[in-house]
Amino acid sequence: MHFRPGTLSLAVHLTSNMLRQFLRPNPVILRPVVRNVPQIRAESTTDEPLFDMENPFEKEKQQCLLCRHKITPDYKNVRLLSQFQSPYTGRVYGKHITGLCETQQKLVEAEIVKAQSAGLMATYLKEPCFLKDPKLFDADNPIRPHRF
Repeated sequence: MHFRPGTLSLAVHLTSNMLRQFLRPNPVILRPVVRNVPQIRAESTTDEPLFDMENPFEKEKQQCLLCRHKITPDYKNVRLLSQFQSPYTGRVYGKHITGLCETQQKLVEAEIVKAQSAGLMATYLKEPCFLKDPKLFDADNPIRPHRF
């Protein structure tokens, strides 16, 4: 038999190696299609924009007077401690009046007791030399309202 190129009978005489190479999957053709689709992240499921920006409507964290100026109360600093004591009764103002945070208020109260027991501060009255000191807060208008 005479075989002409391009005829159907040519496929019969292909060897098995040639057939395997011909039928082998072409990696170029079977490559997965890559599309430029943005991937959805777990954090972008909300309707918020994807950029990092601080919340412009968030209020600044309020700090108490002593924390803001990084002042630690000490029992030897009687002038500072006398600001947190009533001039008429000697009682320590509460944190709703002074505006101190809870930790600083406890420290101030403990240091006032230390200063009073050491004899550096009066117990019932404020020292007359400290009466003209500038006020750190208004005792008549508390920061947070109270029941009386």
